[in-house]
Amino acid sequence: MGFDACRVAAPDSIPNAPARLDAFLTENRQGDMDWLGERRDWRGDPRQLWPEVRSVVVLAMNYGPEGDALATLADRRAGNISVYARHRDYHDIVKGKLKLLAGALLARAKDMGEAGEVKVFVDTAPVMEKPLGQAAGLGWQGKHTNLVSRDFGSWLFLGEIFTTLDLPRDAPESDHCGQCRACLDACPTGALDAPYRIDARLCVSYLTIEAKGQIPRELREKIGNRLYGCDDCLAACPWNKFAQKAREAKLHARADFVAPPLEKLATMDESEFRAFFSGSPVKRVGHARFLRNVLLAIGNSGDVALAPLALARIDHISPLVRGMAAWALARLLPREEFAALAARNIKTEPDPEVRAEWEAQA
Repeated sequence: MGFDACRVAAPDSIPNAPARLDAFLTENRQGDMDWLGERRDWRGDPRQLWPEVRSVVVLAMNYGPEGDALATLADRRAGNISVYARHRDYHDIVKGKLKLLAGALLARAKDMGEAGEVKVFVDTAPVMEKPLGQAAGLGWQGKHTNLVSRDFGSWLFLGEIFTTLDLPRDAPESDHCGQCRACLDACPTGALDAPYRIDARLCVSYLTIEAKGQIPRELREKIGNRLYGCDDCLAACPWNKFAQKAREAKLHARADFVAPPLEKLATMDESEFRAFFSGSPVKRVGHARFLRNVLLAIGNSGDVALAPLALARIDHISPLVRGMAAWALARLLPREEFAALAARNIKTEPDPEVRAEWEAQA
């Protein structure tokens, strides 16, 4: 049905996960992701989510890229979109196949005289997928906190079938990171501050996708032209020598998502944005936050020719967009020209945070 690996874990196979989650939340490493603290009991124990569950089938679908995942970081006139979002939304693809497989599982059980029930999950439910993936033997949580497979490297989507059927368990996978710290060294913002620990508040994926407010000034230059997500720690993993290009055709990159020109993205209105990213996970950040990210990339481009794109957004309805436009212009315009522009906008800007942005840059 298109999955690349399938293993089975017991529902009580992740006893250490609740304590790790609690430590993460206690240190406020989740940033704006308040939902991580909700249903904490459900996350730590699948039986709390569904008391009748007896087996957890964990499935993996490889989404490995063709070629270098980081190649477009060098083109500062283009944007970089994370490999996982360069195609159709994986939630739809994986969930559809999970439902088919779950139906086949129940049909097989019925043929054998056993009745069962199933529930399927892909990423959006309170299920700790990566610990379950390790418990089932699909791979291990590497020092970048993502699942690593000896067969597919770091490029795996996960999904789960919870079932009341009692299925044979697979052995858990052990850790094979050894002394390697390639992923930690590759992180552009230092979000991986220790092996197996991540601070979401510093992570480029969090900042460009989940963060609701303005991106902290001290991190902007480090983000470069990353518009949606980040693959640096995944791509750095030496186990990717075994990675393969995705077999599922719907997970092959769309050509216009690989290195979209910043000029095109910056001039899209909301309807054009929604049409261009229709069926893509990128659409869920919304037009304003996406423009914030595009303007950040424009500011990092060093290309004065892109300054008019930022200038055109200083009156945008969203303070996020106006504030980042100010920052981009400060990076691209001659100092005197920017100072005059800032003086006018400081007087007329209604939002105090955006005024503070103009003042800081001036």
